[in-house]
Amino acid sequence: MKFDTLQQGITFYENYARISGFDTRLSSTKKRKSDGKISLKYYVCSKEGFRETPRVHVECKKKRPITRMGCKVRLTLKLINDQDNYEIFSFHEGQTNALTTPNSAHHTKQSRNLTLAHKKYIMDNSRANIGATKSYRLMKEYVGGYQNMAASVTDFKNFQRDIRKHIRGKDIQMLIENFKRKQRMCNSLFFKYEVDDK
Repeated sequence: MKFDTLQQGITFYENYARISGFDTRLSSTKKRKSDGKISLKYYVCSKEGFRETPRVHVECKKKRPITRMGCKVRLTLKLINDQDNYEIFSFHEGQTNALTTPNSAHHTKQSRNLTLAHKKYIMDNSRANIGATKSYRLMKEYVGGYQNMAASVTDFKNFQRDIRKHIRGKDIQMLIENFKRKQRMCNSLFFKYEVDDK
């Protein structure tokens, strides 16, 4: 198979993996010395290779589970000479680990994606002091079950964490800007604030 761009080839393999029931990850890349273009791109199963010692999460000193199991599934995309197109150079299908079932396929990395609607929903709920877990449960009821969510509770928590990290140190300024906006809409609104050296 041939693809117009490298990204098209990667998207094709991600869709194949999602339908087949396994997760993928990018592996090594080879570039041409002459122009720096990617000549070979390897895409493998997320369980490819081995990790001798389990990783320890830095913040909580918690051991992460070993996920690498020596799976041999691999796709190699190769740059076609004198073109910007790519073709499948090699393809190995021998899955050695258990695949996800159709009922649990929505938990794979390829199936999980926070949409703009999800993000807006999390932000709106956050303004009403509704946490990420409760937001996830509420949305699950709206869409008719976990299989229709297209995201996990961890995705919800991570997005809310990123929002907090983004506004840290700016929350007071955001409050003042909000009052200024309201004052422009309503001339009779009055507010006053003082600042100290902190």
